[in-house]
Amino acid sequence: MSKTPKPDELSKVDYTPPKTGWMDTPAELKQGMWCYGSKPKNLETLEFPNPRQWSPADEDWKLPENWQETLLNGLKERLDKYRSFKVFMDICVRCGACADKCHFFIGSGDPKNMPVLRAELLRSVYRGNFTTAGKILGKLAGARKLTYSVLKEWWYYFFQCTECRRCSVFCPYGIDTAEITMMARELLNLLGLNTDWISGPAANCYMKGNHLGLEPHTIVGNLEYMLDDIETITGIKIKPSFNRKGAEILFVTPSGDLFADPGTYTAMGYLMLFHELGLDYTWSTYASEGGNFGFFTSNELAKRLNSKIYAEAKRLGVKWILGGECGHMWRVLNQYMDTWNGPADFLQMPKSPITGTIFENAKSTKMVHIAEFTADLIKHGKLKLDPKRNDHLKVTFHDSCNTARGMGIFEEPRYIIKNVCNHFYEMDEHTIREKTFCCGSGSGLNASENMELRMRGGLPRANAVKDVVEKYGVNMLANICAIDRAALPAIMDYWVPGTAVTGVHELVANALVMTGEKERTTNLRGEPLSGMEGKE
Repeated sequence: MSKTPKPDELSKVDYTPPKTGWMDTPAELKQGMWCYGSKPKNLETLEFPNPRQWSPADEDWKLPENWQETLLNGLKERLDKYRSFKVFMDICVRCGACADKCHFFIGSGDPKNMPVLRAELLRSVYRGNFTTAGKILGKLAGARKLTYSVLKEWWYYFFQCTECRRCSVFCPYGIDTAEITMMARELLNLLGLNTDWISGPAANCYMKGNHLGLEPHTIVGNLEYMLDDIETITGIKIKPSFNRKGAEILFVTPSGDLFADPGTYTAMGYLMLFHELGLDYTWSTYASEGGNFGFFTSNELAKRLNSKIYAEAKRLGVKWILGGECGHMWRVLNQYMDTWNGPADFLQMPKSPITGTIFENAKSTKMVHIAEFTADLIKHGKLKLDPKRNDHLKVTFHDSCNTARGMGIFEEPRYIIKNVCNHFYEMDEHTIREKTFCCGSGSGLNASENMELRMRGGLPRANAVKDVVEKYGVNMLANICAIDRAALPAIMDYWVPGTAVTGVHELVANALVMTGEKERTTNLRGEPLSGMEGKE
């Protein structure tokens, strides 16, 4: 593992382009900028080809002899199958509108992290093998051959894209460069060229139902620890149900919320909210993962992992599904699920049992985001809230890429925060809502071996946070994504020390006045509430 440069070194970004053209500048695979290769056992679990021990630092990546034929056949298959992919290969005019919109380009200065040029890495091979102009004119038509060097370049840069789709917001032709990255990763998987930080969680989810590989008794045990903490803080003993047939609602959240701080505080928030409402819901120890690392691997694997949530909803006989604070779970559902596994006609149109609100936006998926659910509760006056309990916090909100650009959830989390906190401050308008900057660690890049890449990718978001820290004294960064809750603490510690990270439902739980609770002196983190200093 390489040593991560200090912030004052990393913040000096050199935007000077190389003296040679991009085709004549081979990629230099720098440690700290890539993740370890897939372990054979994980590829074997997923029944993916070419499982073997290998490292990106090796000269020889142990590819099958016919690797070029395999890739080109795979490329042709996907051009024939996905019309959008074929269109995206042909319509780019290289206007450069996307060039300076990628957080990895802003943080690294590497031209091949411009979305337009990253896509050209694949387009050039497409032109050279599938277009007449490319076959005849070659380099003059922007075409090149598929060589070992080109393959390594693909691997290096397509795993330096978080598929956040910020570039697509600015493309006048609507090109979704994330779709190009997804296709490139699918092709690389034909040769066993994934990273273990993606194939490991995907294999865990395939075998155990969640990315962390948590066994059912571990899930229940982890939640019981949270229940003990909640009882200590509130005096209330909560008894959730697991795998209960006939419950009205199946609740699914990312496994990260069950395992590590600050996600565990978000999970405690869910438990307290549902208890206060008397909600008829159940957790599943089988469909125990809202996220979908198959999404960073191939459409087929994403489809397989997505299906378990609906299979479990069918088995338990619930009416509809409530989903926790997660990122790519919602993009998968909102953009792809109906094509892959839906519509979920065996479920009912989601209707809040508390307010009677019918969530018509979930007509097809039958799955409601908890931000929508809770915002509706607050709007109808169904929660007793004391926002003063969060008065020690000055909060800003990070729009998670997949819920913001992928689903359009902009206002609900802000509405919730403003009702449970007295001090809320927006970041610069060019860095929020549909223009939000990625945490820099999504799409399977939240590993420890690529910290330089993550810190470079997180720089634009960190700069926006630093701005509100300096202007308003912000000390808490809220979000509705488990990857954000895992990735942003490291980014904040590196670029904006002193700024903590939270899920929105941790803030809700701290403000929630529960029926029969004892006088609270601390928040969920054991910190004294405002005015309660010295009483905990």
